Amino acid sequence: MERRFLSPLLLVLVALSTSVVSSSSSDADNDPLILQVVPDAEDDELMLNAEAHFSSFLRRFGKSYADEKEHAYRFSVFKANLWRAQRHQRLDPTAVHGITKFSDLTPAEFRRNYLGLHGWRRLRRALAASHEAPILPTNDLPTDIDWRDSGAVTAVKDQGSCGSCWSFSAAGALEGANFLATGKLESLSEQQLVDCDHECDSSEPDACDSGCNGGLMTTAFEYLLKSGGLEREEDYPYTGTDRGGCKFDKSKIAASVKNFSVVSMDDDQIAANLVKHGPLAVGINAIFMQTYIGGVSCPYICGRHLDHGVLLVGYGSAGYAPIRFKDKPYWIIKNSWGGNWGEDGYYKICRGQNICGVESMVSTVTAVRTW
Repeated sequence: MERRFLSPLLLVLVALSTSVVSSSSSDADNDPLILQVVPDAEDDELMLNAEAHFSSFLRRFGKSYADEKEHAYRFSVFKANLWRAQRHQRLDPTAVHGITKFSDLTPAEFRRNYLGLHGWRRLRRALAASHEAPILPTNDLPTDIDWRDSGAVTAVKDQGSCGSCWSFSAAGALEGANFLATGKLESLSEQQLVDCDHECDSSEPDACDSGCNGGLMTTAFEYLLKSGGLEREEDYPYTGTDRGGCKFDKSKIAASVKNFSVVSMDDDQIAANLVKHGPLAVGINAIFMQTYIGGVSCPYICGRHLDHGVLLVGYGSAGYAPIRFKDKPYWIIKNSWGGNWGEDGYYKICRGQNICGVESMVSTVTAVRTW
């Protein structure tokens, strides 16, 4: 692969990305070494720039390593991720890719520690018959919707180095549904799901929710139907480990699932369910998310093997370069990697093309039990 250039168009996109990313509050977020992908340089110059990028990365994210050997290894991984970000920029020109908090991790480390969706094909088939969402009318859908504006979405959370994304996605969907039913936004406990939910697919006993080792949002909803619901975050706080044992106290339940549905693979039906039921639990292929900084992600090529659970909170449409993508709709995704990733913790991705499988596993809490 040619490593030494970015097209003029991509360099313009990277320069324009400052306006996308500068919404973050700290001065470090505007560091050009962070915003820039890989400069057009000869190998010697590129090495000097890589060292500067790495130093800035260490300062910004407070990174340090055990010894010089580990430091050298992480620098080598970092340089490989610079090339990877450049490749992602070429494949995904409507987004901005570059240095993120995950730039010192190999793809395998990233998948192991920050993703965690598994068994989705088997479980979708098993649940479809009994939990398929009814077809909703779509002729009067709003042009855009963002449940954050209505107060239905809690602040961005951080799962840490634990493959518990599925619990954040499921809890977020219940937070939104509970808000629509009660008018009150409760931050719910992902840690309860991590510690206590060991629900399995009845047709595949080895496909179980397994704390930091992964799970599924739909099995989490099954657990909540049986257990009674979720405690508040403040009553059962997140620790980012799965070694503490279940401490669920049924007397402290703050929100309960009465029913849930699996939404059909149709972007209008997904939008209609989003409008009616609030934020939706969604699976996605996260390969482009390791290097994502901002903009609307619409890669030319992306696998549809789902490995990450996120929360769909809205959709919109805006003109964004290049011209052939002008006014294409996009989904607004709440992630669980903290506010110092992406657009203040959020991700935008093209709507209507099942990009990265984002429309192939969607579920919704259709009814909650009010207390």
